[in-house]
Amino acid sequence: MKARSAFIVLTFLALVGARPPMRYQPDPSSVFAAELAFNRLAQQKGQWTAFRETAADEAVMFVPQRVLAKQWLKGRADPPASVRWTPSTIFVSCDGNLAASTGNWKRPDGSVGYFTTVWQRDKKGEWKWIMDHGDTLALARDAPEFLVGKVATCKRRGPGGGGPPPGSGRGKGETPPMPRDESLTWSADVATDGSRSVTVRMWNGTDYETVIDDKVAAGG
Repeated sequence: MKARSAFIVLTFLALVGARPPMRYQPDPSSVFAAELAFNRLAQQKGQWTAFRETAADEAVMFVPQRVLAKQWLKGRADPPASVRWTPSTIFVSCDGNLAASTGNWKRPDGSVGYFTTVWQRDKKGEWKWIMDHGDTLALARDAPEFLVGKVATCKRRGPGGGGPPPGSGRGKGETPPMPRDESLTWSADVATDGSRSVTVRMWNGTDYETVIDDKVAAGG
């Protein structure tokens, strides 16, 4: 493995308007650390054990139809040896609460493929994955020499930056809820034949840019 894992090249897109209040810094390196810990856990405790322990309650997988990950993983035995993976590019929302990582994986039998994982911070501020998918490849995707991290541009809101949503029911003295950040979005569509597409889009200040566009054929 090249020395890219020791470095992170952060490409911050120009921010427009005032930043919304943030509880977390939009830091791609924290997502990289979560990926490393996830992979390490898989090697030490088992592949599906690691997936169970790092998944959010609402996390989804594709087998090939969409399933709730924790239900599908419950009681599933770990394979004798886990797949290994390395992220190459990470995208993070402006408010630092949502991220997507993509990179290559390799199985013990030598087969290779790619993955895309969407991460979300939980109430404690820890990264938990909420969507994971991938596919096999004849050859591994070309990876940059250094890990690439990109942060979405903050989206403009209405006059005054936008307050709490109507009917939020916030009482006197309570902390205002965080405004919903839409600078990074993702979608996953699965056809009846099991083929699927996973798309991640990032706000660049004027429009949404498609930064991940995975297509998996039926039987993939």
